[in-house]
Amino acid sequence: MKYLILENIRSAYNVGAIFRTADAAGVSKIFLIGYTPAPIDRFGRVQSEIEKTSLGASQTISWEHHKSALPVVADLQEEGVSVVAIEQTSESVSLPTFSVPKHVAYVMGNEVEGVSKEVLDMVDQVVDIPMLGMKESLNVSVATGIVLYHGLVT
Repeated sequence: MKYLILENIRSAYNVGAIFRTADAAGVSKIFLIGYTPAPIDRFGRVQSEIEKTSLGASQTISWEHHKSALPVVADLQEEGVSVVAIEQTSESVSLPTFSVPKHVAYVMGNEVEGVSKEVLDMVDQVVDIPMLGMKESLNVSVATGIVLYHGLVT
């Protein structure tokens, strides 16, 4: 089983793109955390930006919205799922050397701040995507695609 935990993603377009990629990569469920936009808002309205970029994938993947990632991480770990944050830290391992667990949940963080320290303190492992250019980060939807497809080809 593969899961995604999207922590405080700002852009509805990024969320839609992630849904589309997640569908293609066989993700079972997406957990939307904090102010991450959901495909359906609290008033029951379809979010057009997500629908547009997901091309309907927001209707094919199960999703839940939670205020905090902490109970989601704890529940998944209790179920035997390895929770892996995608972030650059002094202890992160490089994606090419990462062995993907059978049951995994990837935490993708905010476009500016990354994964919160509270979540980083809870996860089972931190993995980074090697960066060879001058920039130190990728768009969150691009990073999600790289990580998910790494799991398909390794």
